[in-house]
Amino acid sequence: MEDRPRTISTASSTYTASFGSSARSCDRAFLRTIPGLLMVAEIVFGLLVWILIASTEYFSVSAFGWVMFVAVFYWVLTVFFLIFYITMVYTKIPQIPWTTVGLSFNASAALLYLLASIVDVVSINQAKKATDNNCWIASTVFAFMVTLCYSGNAYFSFQTWRSRDQGP
Repeated sequence: MEDRPRTISTASSTYTASFGSSARSCDRAFLRTIPGLLMVAEIVFGLLVWILIASTEYFSVSAFGWVMFVAVFYWVLTVFFLIFYITMVYTKIPQIPWTTVGLSFNASAALLYLLASIVDVVSINQAKKATDNNCWIASTVFAFMVTLCYSGNAYFSFQTWRSRDQGP
């Protein structure tokens, strides 16, 4: 038998290497920033909006379907964005203009939540079942609070977008 040196290959894919490092990198400090706190408030208040409406017979007034769509849609997206920011996934995808995405997301959420809040207020008077009115009134209050949170985040996103657009 011939004694040959053994060679062990230790090559790894870049996907595995970047996945492993992204699992360890976590930006908990983001939760202490104003945009981070606003995102948490958006998630909490948005959850309250759609739980309060979903706990009623909202299908009796078709406009509440729109409010539910906006609340659930932006709640899910905000949860994803919060996870992206905390895990710093956005740093692994530099091809996406994250400042523009953030600005577009927050501005559209503020606008559509404002419209949903107005629809929520107007729809309360159309309700046939008065027992659901308290939930709908509370959902309206929280919808306006979420609107303010998204507006604040849109402002901060605009400031970030403008400073990156102007350059050094």
